[in-house]
Amino acid sequence: MTREPDQPSLLESIGAHVVLILAVIFALYPVLWVIALAFSGSRPPVAEMVPLPHDATLAHFQEVVSTTKATPDGSIWLFARQLVNSLVVSIATAAVGIIIAVPTAYALARFKFLGKERGVRALLATQMFPTVASLIPLYLLLDRLHLLDSRTGLVVCYAATSVPFAIFQLRAAFEAIPVDLEEAAMVDGATRFEAFLRVVLPAARPAIAVTALFAFMSAYNEFILAATLLSKAEMFTLPIVLQSYINQYDTRNDLFAAGAILVSVPVMALFYVAQRHLVAGLTAGGVKG
Repeated sequence: MTREPDQPSLLESIGAHVVLILAVIFALYPVLWVIALAFSGSRPPVAEMVPLPHDATLAHFQEVVSTTKATPDGSIWLFARQLVNSLVVSIATAAVGIIIAVPTAYALARFKFLGKERGVRALLATQMFPTVASLIPLYLLLDRLHLLDSRTGLVVCYAATSVPFAIFQLRAAFEAIPVDLEEAAMVDGATRFEAFLRVVLPAARPAIAVTALFAFMSAYNEFILAATLLSKAEMFTLPIVLQSYINQYDTRNDLFAAGAILVSVPVMALFYVAQRHLVAGLTAGGVKG
């Protein structure tokens, strides 16, 4: 039997699978060490080819999760408060970024107006400065607005950096959607706004989902701003919590590993849910036939 011209040979297929398997092993090997550290008991894992937990226990997870803080009104469950802080700030940042970026990107992609190109260049210029460069001005502004040690202050700072990126991402996505789809909808009696809602948004759903995920992950993993603008333990986000396990006087790698696994659980769940929406968005907004 002759093989198709574009079909890889058996040797090429085996080589490709070997390369992929090695890449997966290379990516997952550090994760195995984290898992081994998190689940090991009194004796940490030793240097070995396949890191495995010794005296497996859940004590490290229990110690991380059960962290509390005494207050005048009683003790509070500190880890739960910090997890809620991270989720609320990240979700709010993604929501604010998408709500502002979607109409802005659509206007930049579809309409011509005075100052459009200069506005795009100004947005691009904001991406050239690292967040650390604006740390002191942000601190002074939030202090004047009494937003230090607050979720609102973090959301304002994170959204200020996520909105320009989201606009650029979504502008390219809207430009890739044929204008003929909107014109066909408007010929059938839809208004511009209805065509935007029923045709453009479903077709751009994958790009919107990816942009929202990026904004969520940027806020969820951000450390420098959060460590500077937050000083109360009950307002900390999870990256600050993880950093507290490793300092110059004491290093708790076991708690750090357990906390890292716990912190990654919401992210993995979000990616699992978002993946389904991404696949669904690829077939949404099609042309009627």
